[in-house]
Amino acid sequence: MLFLIGFGLTVAGGVMMILYLNLVPAGLSWSSYWGFVLRQTECQLFFVGLLLMIPGYYRILKRIK
Repeated sequence: MLFLIGFGLTVAGGVMMILYLNLVPAGLSWSSYWGFVLRQTECQLFFVGLLLMIPGYYRILKRIK
């Protein structure tokens, strides 16, 4: 269950990061892009989701063994 919640958050955050990539052709530099993305709450869901997926993945592996 923890893995699926993390996966959902990672997908939501990743989609928003991809959408914000449209700012780069508009004249934003890569360093400004990453600074902007790291301040956005919806993009922080990507990193929170990754942190939830890691222990969830190891729980699944323990259950399989």
